Amino acid sequence: MRDTPPIIETPVIYKIVPTALWRDAKEAGVFKGAAIDLTDGFIHFSTAAQVKETAQKHFAGQDDLLLVAVDGAALGDKLVFETSRGGDQFPHLYAPLPLEAVLWETPLTLDDDGAHQFPEIA
Repeated sequence: MRDTPPIIETPVIYKIVPTALWRDAKEAGVFKGAAIDLTDGFIHFSTAAQVKETAQKHFAGQDDLLLVAVDGAALGDKLVFETSRGGDQFPHLYAPLPLEAVLWETPLTLDDDGAHQFPEIA
């Protein structure tokens, strides 16, 4: 009997996006990335465990943002997990994001202390 390799499920991944930029992407039918993504040559994503820290480090105090959940498995081999800050493996997409891979989007509101309020994510 031959051993089969384990099936590794790609998780849901998350992108924090300014509302206006996301609206433009929806009109275009594809998300090509924010300015930093275009500069770096890939779209930056976070896992559920990373996204709150991403918000604190890169979006502190900013409002009018959306949290976009994406089916990582739908992105195929263009989605690569690479070592980044603190040695964590961050998801990077080396292609435009097809909107068909988006599971949902929700506003990231700020509380009275200026911290983003996240929905329950897994």
